[in-house]
Amino acid sequence: MSWIDISIFICYLGAMLGVGFYFLRKNKNTDDYYVGGRGLSSFHIGLSVVATDVGGGFSISLGGLGFVMGISGSWMLFTGLIGAWLSAVLLIPVVSDLARKKGFLSFPQFLEFMFDKRVALIAGLISAIGYLGFSSSQILAGAKLASATVEGLNTNTALLIMGIIAVGYTVIGGLKAVIYTDTIQWLVLMVGLIFVGLPFAYTKVGGYEVIRETLSADFFSLTAISWQQLVNWGFAIIPIWFVGMTLYQRIYASKDTATAKKAWFIAGLFEWPIMAFIGVILGLLARVAFDTGMFNDMFINGESVASIPVEQFDGEKGLPLLLKSVLPIGFLGIVLSAYFSAIMSTADSCLMASSGNLLTDVLKKHNHAKSLRYSQILTLLIGIVALLLALTMTSVLDLMLYSYSFMVAGMLVPVLVTIFAKKTNSIAALISMILGGSSTLILTLLINVYKDFTLPFTLDPIIFGIIISVVSYIVTDMMSPSQRVLIQDKI
Repeated sequence: MSWIDISIFICYLGAMLGVGFYFLRKNKNTDDYYVGGRGLSSFHIGLSVVATDVGGGFSISLGGLGFVMGISGSWMLFTGLIGAWLSAVLLIPVVSDLARKKGFLSFPQFLEFMFDKRVALIAGLISAIGYLGFSSSQILAGAKLASATVEGLNTNTALLIMGIIAVGYTVIGGLKAVIYTDTIQWLVLMVGLIFVGLPFAYTKVGGYEVIRETLSADFFSLTAISWQQLVNWGFAIIPIWFVGMTLYQRIYASKDTATAKKAWFIAGLFEWPIMAFIGVILGLLARVAFDTGMFNDMFINGESVASIPVEQFDGEKGLPLLLKSVLPIGFLGIVLSAYFSAIMSTADSCLMASSGNLLTDVLKKHNHAKSLRYSQILTLLIGIVALLLALTMTSVLDLMLYSYSFMVAGMLVPVLVTIFAKKTNSIAALISMILGGSSTLILTLLINVYKDFTLPFTLDPIIFGIIISVVSYIVTDMMSPSQRVLIQDKI
């Protein structure tokens, strides 16, 4: 990278830290810190939602999918559109007005109101752990981007830099800083990729004829994907819109229910088709560049790209190498800032979610005189742990989906009960959460430890975790009818 690109990038990071310091003076209490004062517009909320959900992790992993499988990888974010619109219709009307009336700060507080404190405690632990892992995936995504584009920068050093910046401005600024920077970051990302990244990449790899000659027909097909992969993505991603702490925080931060619903519809459209196809097409162009030798004079962590067979190459690093090789001086700094924008917009939100769960639902310190300071300390500690976890992982997409799976299998069933049932059962909810989350975690560990261990039809552990959670809730509810409480009586 030239000094011009590095200067642009440093100025951008400095501006994001500046936003954090600005809102440090504005935050007066935990309402400001965790739900932004509950008066934000659909525009800011919508862009923040999509920036948080897609973020840099999915941006980098979409590039990896495009590198490996082409445009059929875009179906991963189609599940995001479905999840956003379903939750706008089914979840937000249940949660939004109630949250303002009761002053909720977290997702488990909603479950505590509908069930009891034990359910909220388990939900808080599951959510905090899940978002800890998701925060790590974003830091890892940023490190991959930096190490592949900056000469002499190894992945571990890049991890430290990314971690310090992302954790720093989140700790000091709170949710309002996160949402306003998300708006800026997402606009920078869209403009940078659509008007700079795609045109330059398309031209530099040789245009349409070279692309068609280099890649097989499967790369241009929307059907070059197995039904198992579609099912796995659907079960991992659609339900997160019903259990994600970051999303509940934005429902609470919206000024009213109509604002929240509009924001969710906006977010869905940005996820698919806009971001989905931008990401996989850039990944596809990176594969063309790799196959035609454009990366042969580049190095990753000291290893020549020319010496790496395509089947051993980390596809998630293809996109950063493409940007480095095709963009002229100045433009590279802009587009890198765009990608780091997306990465930081997700990392900050996930750190906020994890610390919010611990403060509000586990430690119960949200009404303490020093609750704002406790919030900042917790966010810092969680950020440090997330950074250490990122140092042990290699795949951004795997880390994100593991985190999603653990949260969804543990918390989806109680939420669905509040939406579709007339009565709740706290004992049934508690058992379903423990069994659903733990079974998914155990199956995931077995698959990773024992390489010959597979599940039926190669389906994801989350599917079996959700089935176990559903069955355990039904059985426990039938065995303990005395624990049932009418939802209408609670409201």
